[in-house]
Amino acid sequence: MNGLQIGAVRLGSPVILAPMAGVTNPPFRQLCREAGLAGLRAATDDSAPGTVAPGTVAPAGLYVTEMITSRALVERTPETMRMITPDPAEPVRSVQLYGVDPATIAAAVRILVAEDRADHVDLNFGCPVPKVTRKGGGSALPWKRDLFEAIVTGAVAAAREASVGRDHEIPVTVKMRMGIDTDHLTYLDAGRIAERAGVAAVALHARTLAQHYSGEAQWDTIARLKEAVTQVPVLGNGDIWSAEDALALMARTGCDGVVVGRGCQGRPWLFTDLVAASHGSDLRVTPGLRDVAAVIRRHAELMVEHFGEEDRGLREMRKHMAWYLKGYVVGGEARRDLGMVSSLAELDERLAALDLDQPYPGAGAEGPRGRAGTPKTPHLPDGWLSSRDMDEDLRTMLAEAELSVSGG
Repeated sequence: MNGLQIGAVRLGSPVILAPMAGVTNPPFRQLCREAGLAGLRAATDDSAPGTVAPGTVAPAGLYVTEMITSRALVERTPETMRMITPDPAEPVRSVQLYGVDPATIAAAVRILVAEDRADHVDLNFGCPVPKVTRKGGGSALPWKRDLFEAIVTGAVAAAREASVGRDHEIPVTVKMRMGIDTDHLTYLDAGRIAERAGVAAVALHARTLAQHYSGEAQWDTIARLKEAVTQVPVLGNGDIWSAEDALALMARTGCDGVVVGRGCQGRPWLFTDLVAASHGSDLRVTPGLRDVAAVIRRHAELMVEHFGEEDRGLREMRKHMAWYLKGYVVGGEARRDLGMVSSLAELDERLAALDLDQPYPGAGAEGPRGRAGTPKTPHLPDGWLSSRDMDEDLRTMLAEAELSVSGG
């Protein structure tokens, strides 16, 4: 691996933290970015980019927000504005947008760029969640080629127009899946359309919507996309659980960088390994339980600070506990108690009661986090698969679709 250029943005390491709803908020992004910088310092002894235009150099890769709903951004809902608030130390502010209406997405891009709220905008065409896909969004959307083209072309044009007066254009990228199922693949068409529209990079999660997160990622499709898209970088995503997986994916497919999601849940230090590996280092972080407990405590502090309420910050931490403790010898009762803490004092008490002298458990702490589930029947709008193009009934439905997708 080496660096990666995405439009005007230079990644010193070709590593990207994938957007994950309810996970990649500012506290978690900060932990992952700091871990990446630690890997960069260890591998290169230099994490300082020197004199560069603000927002153009990400030494340890990109760390992307949770998926932001375009309509909520245009309406400036308080929670959405909180979600796009960056860590002041973030060198490149990366925001992912979701939407199904070209005009709304273009308006959201203009806000991010004209108001200097982002240095990179990613468009979500990979979400498999039924409340998104049944409205034609996420990984269902590229099936409608005309809608996909209108959204991507409009977003790139909006970024270009809103960048006038700046010293560089804010890049727009696309993240997508292979398609709806094996009979309705869209990734090659979508990749070519996005490239023609002027995106700065294309990322592929090598699963279909029907697969959800089950089975194995089909890395060979990333290689095929790389052959089809030749003018901009192609990024690979899916089943990257270790630095070795990242290296293997790039070697096997020829892709230009990696996007890592579930593999870092409860393991922000994976970015130390990934960034170090991208610079030829064999550094790998193998924390004992005491080290893990220290990261949990810091994560909790950052959550409380971010949300401004101890109770809410600790509630938001609960999903992370099982991920952090994977592979370590922690009894079921202790796990349940840690998953229910409501204050930092209670967290300290629960962590202190663990056998913190445990060493790193090896493979038990690695690999997939949580449950991958099973293949699912895609939830799509009525008649969605009957044509690759939109009709008036679907256009009317999509005009209201974003109103039903909350959470930013």
